[in-house]
Amino acid sequence: MKKKAILAILLAILLPVTGYLLVDHYSKAATRMPGRYFFDSVHVATHDGNTTYDTAWHHVSAMKFTNQFGKQVSLADLKGKIIVLDFFFTRCPSICPRLAVAMKRLQDSFKKNDSIVQFVSISVDPNYDQVPELRKWAVKHQVDPDNWWLLTGNRDSIYQFALHEIKANIADEHVDTSFVHTENFFLLDKQRVIRGWFNGFDSTAQKKLVQDIPLLMLEKDKKVSFVTFLKGLIKDA
Repeated sequence: MKKKAILAILLAILLPVTGYLLVDHYSKAATRMPGRYFFDSVHVATHDGNTTYDTAWHHVSAMKFTNQFGKQVSLADLKGKIIVLDFFFTRCPSICPRLAVAMKRLQDSFKKNDSIVQFVSISVDPNYDQVPELRKWAVKHQVDPDNWWLLTGNRDSIYQFALHEIKANIADEHVDTSFVHTENFFLLDKQRVIRGWFNGFDSTAQKKLVQDIPLLMLEKDKKVSFVTFLKGLIKDA
């Protein structure tokens, strides 16, 4: 192949790539995406066969629970969905009923787009909150089961999940680790990375939560997007 032809192909690829990167850079500046807050230390193999430590964004584990219909479910079942999660218990005399009202309001606001978000309420009193109690709570608070799970399970596992996966006691410094009781809703993206927590009684915080959900739904995997873009260019060239 002649040098001029090779140069023409390289220019045909280089110019659109430069444009893509510029657009990507300035579009990120124009739209402020929800942040990421927690990271984990991970082992990384080195070229000489040893291991070192690095950090990676914390992905919430896909723990299994029992929902209000007695069905075993997992957060892994929600692949591709944004998750709004809180903690409650049915005998709660204070904040939980009010949080349920706030969660119901959120669910109603996404009624026409219920495929993009899943609402999840996990009992912190699971020994009492078995399936019949969850069903009563669901009826009382008009829970739409299509995209709102009420969950129970093993108490130790739930508290491990609340404190070490959701980091509820870090997001809310007033949380009693022996009985998790918080006003926060936790927002998880499609990869189950925590992208924020929002006070369920703060109207400004709730407005931001509603705004952040579609932003996360539209957020792209930059690596996948760029690879797809390059493949298209090479094919066209």
